[in-house]
Amino acid sequence: MAIFKLKPNQVLLREGDRSNMMYWVQTGQLEVSKKRGGADVVLGHIRSGELVGEISFLDQEPRSATVKAITDCELIEIPQDAIENVYKTQPKWLEILVKTLAERLRKANSRIKI
Repeated sequence: MAIFKLKPNQVLLREGDRSNMMYWVQTGQLEVSKKRGGADVVLGHIRSGELVGEISFLDQEPRSATVKAITDCELIEIPQDAIENVYKTQPKWLEILVKTLAERLRKANSRIKI
């Protein structure tokens, strides 16, 4: 795991991109948005103590939104192999549960109209 820093307006994740990382926000605030009709629609904010990029991290699908820094941010980068190492030490049903929840959350998010 590595420390990752962002300046205001710097993009961390871009909607549609693939990635094998998730981030744990240590300091700062980020904005989550999606493209709708050519415009960026703000969906919410992520603050210190929260995770970002977790859905794609868990299901390995493309990023569902764009995330950019609002303030200076410091994040801990968590690579894909970190969760795979956890799965190796736990019952197989735990991995299936996590992937099922991620899939259901992604589907629920796609049904929300903004």
